Amino acid sequence: MEIVKDVVCPFCGCLCDDGEVMVENGDVTGTKNLCRIGHAKFMHSAHKSSRHLDPLIRQENGELKKVDMDTAIEESARILVEANWPILYGWSATLCESQQKGIELTELVGGVFDNTAAVCHGPSLLAVQDRGYPTCSLDEAKNYADLVFYWGCNPVHAHPRHMSRYSIHARGFFREKGIHDRTMIVVDPRKTDSAKMADIHIQPYPGTDHILISALRMILNGVEPQQDVIAGVPKEQLYELVDIVGKHQFSVVFFGMGLTQSRGKHRNIDNAITLIADLNKHIKSVLVPMRGHYNVAGCNIVAAYETGYPFCVDFSKGYPTYNPGESSTIDMLTSESADAMLVCGADPGHSFPNKAVASMAKIPVVNINPVINPTDPVCDIIIPCAFSGVEHAGTGYRMDCMPMRLKEVVSPPEGIISDTEILKKIILNVKQML
Repeated sequence: MEIVKDVVCPFCGCLCDDGEVMVENGDVTGTKNLCRIGHAKFMHSAHKSSRHLDPLIRQENGELKKVDMDTAIEESARILVEANWPILYGWSATLCESQQKGIELTELVGGVFDNTAAVCHGPSLLAVQDRGYPTCSLDEAKNYADLVFYWGCNPVHAHPRHMSRYSIHARGFFREKGIHDRTMIVVDPRKTDSAKMADIHIQPYPGTDHILISALRMILNGVEPQQDVIAGVPKEQLYELVDIVGKHQFSVVFFGMGLTQSRGKHRNIDNAITLIADLNKHIKSVLVPMRGHYNVAGCNIVAAYETGYPFCVDFSKGYPTYNPGESSTIDMLTSESADAMLVCGADPGHSFPNKAVASMAKIPVVNINPVINPTDPVCDIIIPCAFSGVEHAGTGYRMDCMPMRLKEVVSPPEGIISDTEILKKIILNVKQML
C-alpha cells in the first residue's frame, strides 16, 4: 500500500493541504486528516458505479447511447459553433488550466463565460469592485485574529475543518492557546451548529443584514439608533457587541451566502466593507468570503486575468464585455436568450431554480463531469472526465486567493481523460469548423 502525503483536498474553498491518501492497486482505499466530505470525494473516485465510463449522446427517442470520445467531442463542437449565444458555465470544481481553455473556447464561439459565483459570491465581487477588498490570508487570521465573526455561514457543515485549521481552534503564532485566546461571534437568523459553539449569537430577522450593519456603523461613529429593537436585535445587545469588539486587537469577519444572497445582495457586502473601514479606526479588522467550491476563487482570478472581468463575461461582440444581470447564466436561461450550453465543473441541475433548469431542457446541453449528477437528465451529450485534484494535477486557489498545487493521486479509469484535454480537443474541432 502506498501513502501519498501533503495532498490538497479538492472539495471546499479551504483547500486543506495536509491530507494523506492510501492507495492500493491503483484505487484509493482510505484517507487521513480530511473531513468526512473530503474523504468521500477521494473515495468516490474508486466507486465506478457512480461514474459514466463512456461518453453518451441522447438519441431522438430520448435514450442515451454510448459513443466514442471523438464522436462526442465533435458533436459538442458542432453544437457550440451553430449556437448564436451559448453559455459555458461552471468551472468552479475544476483546475485553473481547464478554466483557461474554457475562456479560449468561449471566445472562439462568441458565448458567455460564467461560473458558480453568479449564484453564490457574485455580489461579493460586485461590492469589491465598488469598495475595495480589506482582506487577509487564512494564515494571518490563524496567527493574529482574537475576534472571529461568522456572518451568514455555517462552517461546521459547509467548511468542516475551517475552524480547526484557520480560526477558532487553531493555535496561531500569537494565539498559542487557540480557542482560549479568541472570541467567536455568529450572526445568523438560525441557531445553527456553528451558532451553538459561539460565545455570542446575534439573531437578526432574515433579510435585514444591511439594517444591522448600518446600526453597528452608527454606534461605532457615535450616532445612537432611534429604535429600541433593530432588525430583531435589541439595541443594548448591539452596544454590548461594540464594547466587546473594542477589547480585542484583530478581528476577522468570515461571511457566506446568508449575506450575499439575502435582500440587498451586493449592497450588503458594500456596507460590510465600510463597516470594516469603521472598525479599523479602533482595531485591526479584515473581511474574508467563505467560498464554496474548491476553485471558484481561482476561476474569478483566471477570468479577471484573461478578460478583465471575474464572471459573466460575454464574447458575443468579439471582445469581452461584462453585464451581470444580462450576461449571467440564470438571467440568460430564464429569459430563454441562450440557445446552447456547456457545463464543466458544476452541477446546475442541482442548484439552479426550476425555471432555469426547464430552459436548459429546451436547448442542447453538453455536460463534462466525472460523476453521474442531477444535470444529466437535461443533457444531450455527457462526456466523463477525470476527477481534478484526484486523478488530474493542476492549480487551484484557496478562498483567500492563495494558489495551491493539487496532485494526481491515482490514474483515471481506462479511456477517461481530464477535462483540460477534452476542452483542447473541442477547441481543435471548433477551429476546423469555423
